Amino acid sequence: MGTLKESKRIKGENSVEGGFITTKFDYVLGWARKFSLFHYPFVTACCGMEYMATACAHFDIDRFGAGMTRFSPRQSDLLLVVGTVTQKLAPVLRTVYDQMTEPKWVIAFGACAVSGGIYDNYAVVQGIDQIIPVDVYIPGCPPRPETVLDALIKLQKKIQNQKQEWRWKKK
Repeated sequence: MGTLKESKRIKGENSVEGGFITTKFDYVLGWARKFSLFHYPFVTACCGMEYMATACAHFDIDRFGAGMTRFSPRQSDLLLVVGTVTQKLAPVLRTVYDQMTEPKWVIAFGACAVSGGIYDNYAVVQGIDQIIPVDVYIPGCPPRPETVLDALIKLQKKIQNQKQEWRWKKK
């Protein structure tokens, strides 16, 4: 009769699909991704001033690994939607989101991006989650830079615990 180790190998418990090596690599890859966020700021309104304050030296978003601003969605993995999104602008936002490569994350920054804010009318999208999926919401009009950093830490925790998609994994 075979040993316990041989029976596990036969059943596939230590295989590539969920064994020790891929589990540890998931952790390392999550750690690397959460500290190397390349963000694309989709700034449309007054919350852009608070976004810039968060990126400046006093609050320094770079110490959290998100200091590399990209101005092409193809080079970024974090989309910061900052401000009001109108119905005319909604297709543009969807196109920008579709141009980003996987894995990608979205932060709704400010009351207007989260829920339409004070603009409760037909011309403004009442929350960008009607257009694209949102990972973290930052409330406020405008939100304080400390709130932005807190949201970034929450997103990093989500990225760290996210399961990775492996090309060779059986479906």
